[in-house]
Amino acid sequence: MAAATDVAQRAIDAVEPVVPVVPVVPAPDAARTLSQAEIDNLLGFQDGPAAESKGSGIERVIARGLVSYERLPMLEIVFDRLVRIMSTSLRNFTSDNVEVSIDGITSLRFGDYLNSIPLPAMLAVFKAEEWDNYGLAVVDSPLIYSVVDVLLGGRRGTAPMRIEGRPYTTIERTLVERLINVLLSDLSEAFAPLSAVRFRFERLEVNPRFAAISRLSNAAVMVRLRIEMESRGGQLQLLLPYATLEPMRELLLQQFMGEKFGRDSIWETHLAEELRQTAVSLDVVLDEQTMDLADVLRLRVGDRIALGAVPGSPVRLRCGDTHLFEGQVGRRKGRLAVRIDRALPRGRGGEEAQA
Repeated sequence: MAAATDVAQRAIDAVEPVVPVVPVVPAPDAARTLSQAEIDNLLGFQDGPAAESKGSGIERVIARGLVSYERLPMLEIVFDRLVRIMSTSLRNFTSDNVEVSIDGITSLRFGDYLNSIPLPAMLAVFKAEEWDNYGLAVVDSPLIYSVVDVLLGGRRGTAPMRIEGRPYTTIERTLVERLINVLLSDLSEAFAPLSAVRFRFERLEVNPRFAAISRLSNAAVMVRLRIEMESRGGQLQLLLPYATLEPMRELLLQQFMGEKFGRDSIWETHLAEELRQTAVSLDVVLDEQTMDLADVLRLRVGDRIALGAVPGSPVRLRCGDTHLFEGQVGRRKGRLAVRIDRALPRGRGGEEAQA
């Protein structure tokens, strides 16, 4: 019995134990830090279609139903015109190849927009002088550093260095302010065919709470502009509250019916030619009298009215209420005629002519 036990023990010892193979995983690099782009993605601040597609279908339907505003067809044409003008202006401003495009035009609540601004960023508050209201332009961090890099002589084809964790310097704020002034000048030019309006820069903010230009529940139109300078660039967002656009509402509701935007020289020429063939009445006035209504009511057939003119006094030619010429009465081929001696000023509806 003991011999059998020894044989079994030797057989167990002869079998090699099975050791599981565990892959060696390198320890994570504790010194690695996240970039600002990765932080923005983690916090949900990324832009574009991926960010817009988040949320369940029910949430998107509810949100879209709560924010329902009328469409402004002509405003889209204004923004298209702004893109064309800005492309030229920014090339002159940066002395670099610049491409400007529209990423999207949306309507939303002003409060929702303030909460969705990816920080850090610069918020420029501007005023529409003729409309007596305000707008907002937001320059994101990549565009800020790209503009600074380009204007200060950075090399082409290299991405600008992003320095996070500090406030923007005076130089950076000054250069961004120059960019905003270019934008506002081009925006005024884009609106010029519809209305003469001047957009005036007021201040720069870095905290959205200090850029509250409207009530949080008010509606606004927001356009995202993508500005690319070779390998550099970023996004510029322009927000106009509906209250700011209210003076232009009727014009912006019109449908765009052609490629031309603004003055039509062919129609102007045709209209001018037709106006020249319009028949008008021309009156020859020898004198005018101011009388009391009672004296006018007492006038009878045979009464005489003394005029303030004598033989040889000049007469005036008048069209409606506008005095045009002054001349002398005479005869030509047996009919009364007027010889025009001089043209009368028409600045104030003939008041100079009567002076």
